[in-house]
Amino acid sequence: MSGEERGRGYPGIDIFRVAAAFLVAAIHVSPLAKLTADGDFLLVSVAARVAVPFFFMTSGFFTVTRYAADSRRLWKFVGRTVSVYLLAVVLYLPVNIYNGYFTDSFTLPGLLRDLAVDGTMYHLWYMPAAALGAVIAWYLIRRYDYPAAFAVTGLLYLVGVFGDSWYGAVRSVPGLSGFYSLLFQCMDRTRNGLFFAPLFFVLGARARDGGKMPRPLASGAGLAVSLVLMGAEALLLRRLDWARYYTMYLTLPACAFFLFDLLRSFRGPRHKTARSFATLVYILHPLAILGIRLVARPLGLWELLVENNLIHFLAVCAATAAVSLPAAVLLERMRRPGPDRETCRAWRVVDAGAVTSNVAELRKLLPEGSSLMAVVKANAYGHGDLELARLLERDGVRAWAVATADEGIALRRYGIHGEILVLGYTDPGRAGELKKYRLTQTVVSREHADALNRRGVPLRVHLKIDTGMHRLGIPWDDTEDIAGVFGLKNLRITGMFTHLACSESREAADAAFTVEQGRRFAAVARALRERGITPPAVHIQSTYGMLNYPELTAGYVRVGLGIYGVLSDPEDQTILTPALRPALSLYARVALVRRIPEGEGVGYGGPFRQPGPRRIAILPIGYGDGYLRELSGGVGYVLLHGRKAPVAGAVCMDQMAVDVTDIPDVAPGDTATLIGRDGQEEITAPELAKLAGTITNDLLSGLGTRLGLQIR
Repeated sequence: MSGEERGRGYPGIDIFRVAAAFLVAAIHVSPLAKLTADGDFLLVSVAARVAVPFFFMTSGFFTVTRYAADSRRLWKFVGRTVSVYLLAVVLYLPVNIYNGYFTDSFTLPGLLRDLAVDGTMYHLWYMPAAALGAVIAWYLIRRYDYPAAFAVTGLLYLVGVFGDSWYGAVRSVPGLSGFYSLLFQCMDRTRNGLFFAPLFFVLGARARDGGKMPRPLASGAGLAVSLVLMGAEALLLRRLDWARYYTMYLTLPACAFFLFDLLRSFRGPRHKTARSFATLVYILHPLAILGIRLVARPLGLWELLVENNLIHFLAVCAATAAVSLPAAVLLERMRRPGPDRETCRAWRVVDAGAVTSNVAELRKLLPEGSSLMAVVKANAYGHGDLELARLLERDGVRAWAVATADEGIALRRYGIHGEILVLGYTDPGRAGELKKYRLTQTVVSREHADALNRRGVPLRVHLKIDTGMHRLGIPWDDTEDIAGVFGLKNLRITGMFTHLACSESREAADAAFTVEQGRRFAAVARALRERGITPPAVHIQSTYGMLNYPELTAGYVRVGLGIYGVLSDPEDQTILTPALRPALSLYARVALVRRIPEGEGVGYGGPFRQPGPRRIAILPIGYGDGYLRELSGGVGYVLLHGRKAPVAGAVCMDQMAVDVTDIPDVAPGDTATLIGRDGQEEITAPELAKLAGTITNDLLSGLGTRLGLQIR
């Protein structure tokens, strides 16, 4: 799960969906009109006007996010909204015929305008508006990010405001009056998907992507103040007689923002039926109004059920609810359930708080002028690259390192901004993709640089220097080739870096070699300056380089393991010792428990034979998920009920057995901890890797995508 705890939803949003639907009904009935004209005005033309923006923000919150690999979620929402809209158009067709919609004044352009913008019934405008508003917001956020999205949608909203409640301020202004006259030939109102909806979709999406927890007291106070201001604005407009309609206010976005912020501060069980119920109330309440009017006169109840606005409103609500609630329950039962996170066979949990804390700790160690470059290659070392990048971006990280172009493309499609450096080789034939997705490519050799340049595609690149690791890079002492790359017209060199081969070690020989690598790298920069070339941003340190050789200052520090709170080996000692917390835990559910007779084995080859009968638990996780086969035969262990259960027999591709003879209460459905803490016992990723005879990097980066992922 991304960003939410299992089983946790937004009950405040769910419940207010229903309240907002009935507020829309109040707008069409004016329940207080006979009791107090001013009170009805404040209810219908002020308070109830937060309902539709709330619906837009809710849709934006759950639908429009820049953290998505593709637009499927958007088009699913648009398709569902348009489908419901077309059904509603058909549903109200008899009403439109009865009301004389298809008369001599009927035209095909008018019908198309109503279908696309105004709605064929007075309340149905919302659905085409929602579909169009979602598309506009999605495009602006994905293409230009939030500042530009707010600027554009805010301007559109302002245009709409002066065609609605503030129309009197512009109707006599030369130029503007003509503009709005022309506009109203294309649409009846500016309360639509072009001028009204997009801003609230962007607000809702920002609430989702922003990462800041709402503060209920501040949000409640902001809502109260903004409602008072909107009431004052509405009363002023009524006094000036400026309003064409009382729909769009300058203060309405603030009201919607604080209301939504307050509602999303409540976390708890989801109310899944509320969504369908609210939609049905919104669609069907005009039919209830019509139905009550049709039966009231024959029953002699016209004065009570229609003339009395408050009773009329209550009757409309009751009639609408009586039809909508059973239908909503039925629809929810018919809805095909998605995957249940509670029933994952095996899953990873990443502690978002630990990641944030680790980033803060590492930043304390950065030299002045340096910034973190988060290494999220190999699925962020098994932590989930897309999910981790989103979390790190919220923590202020703006530079990323990946191993392949495809990893970088996935981040871009997910909505990640900032510099994305491809550390490994990319075929020059993919130069177009590197440019399209704004990736920074590592130049791994002079020949690679020339091949990229010949493609004729302007590219951002970092130049890799080989100072002694002897993998990728131009040799440090080949000054002619290094300087020559800076003369290639299609390559814009924005960085230069090297890899330290022995930075995890403080042994005298390793330390001396690391210092020599630093000297060689500095010599390259010096040689470039002597040729009149200003070296670009340089980076030399990874996690161990930062912790063991802080004197090697640079523009970036490439940090992978440090962000995830672990070292390659649990026995490694570093000069700097920040308070890092392991971020990842690994769990599997017990599939079954069985008894094994004495002398019989478990799994392929039956290697597990212990004296006496044994009791084993089968876990649905194996080396196909990244749990190393080297942990077979009692080398590794898991935690169950706070106790150690050794691996029994060989780890298979998809499952494994553990010996629970001494843990009598283990039963199917129990959770086994493979990495993490259970009671007083804990097994860390570095410890588990050491048992398998490898390093933490190997273990974590092998954790498979078949494993569920939860960010908590």
